[in-house]
Amino acid sequence: MFEEEELFMKSMPVLFVGHGSPMNAIEDNKYAQSWKDIVKDIPKPEAILAISAHWYTRGRRINNAQEPRIIYDMYGFPEELYQVKYPVKGSIEFASLTRKLLSPKVSVDNSWGIDHGTWSVLRRMYPQAEIPVFQVSVDQNSSAEEQFEIGKDIATLRDKGVLILGSGNIVHNLSLLNGNMKGGYDWAIQFDHFIKERILHKDYDSVVNFQKAGESAKKAFSIPDHFFPLLSVLGAVSPDDQTKVFNDSCVLGSLSMTSYLFGKG
Repeated sequence: MFEEEELFMKSMPVLFVGHGSPMNAIEDNKYAQSWKDIVKDIPKPEAILAISAHWYTRGRRINNAQEPRIIYDMYGFPEELYQVKYPVKGSIEFASLTRKLLSPKVSVDNSWGIDHGTWSVLRRMYPQAEIPVFQVSVDQNSSAEEQFEIGKDIATLRDKGVLILGSGNIVHNLSLLNGNMKGGYDWAIQFDHFIKERILHKDYDSVVNFQKAGESAKKAFSIPDHFFPLLSVLGAVSPDDQTKVFNDSCVLGSLSMTSYLFGKG
């Protein structure tokens, strides 16, 4: 835990979570427990801006509904998962401010809502759904550099009590998923380690230019929907932020759960 919570009061931390399987929302496992525990390192936010891999759009979008829809954007899972409720409120005020910070790069779209990339994590962190939440989409037309710049654009929200949450997976290749593996393939571990080492050395340029990882980068993901939220989080990190790594692991062969908290400490 960061030692002095009051040091956060002038600037909220920034969080990237490897959310993995939707089943983490209802299973009692170490990942769900870590999401509960990480709240100890975060002062209570005024609102949460979530950048979820599962809102992957042409053009960048933001929702500003007072009562955003809860999206069950997963298929073939037990009925129990579809019965999960997370009746969170939105934040018109902070969504409006974020829209101004991103203008003209973003448009309002309330046809989506709060998807499982967001609520599966937040129902563990804030089970009472008492923190307002709004989402910004991942623009499939943007480059890695542009995705990083989005983080810079919204970084000032930290000073207003907004927790910026990126939710995805650093390695996310469902075509190579292996249900019989507890850990990860060698290439998955290599790519995850490459990203971790660059982050710990604050070499964010090499994370943006992830191809520097070589052959492992070619298998890490087929589309960058789950990777890009990390870049926006890194863009919002301050030079003097400390880095906490948690859930440092790969599972099912081709999925990374490795997660990061950046903040003053």
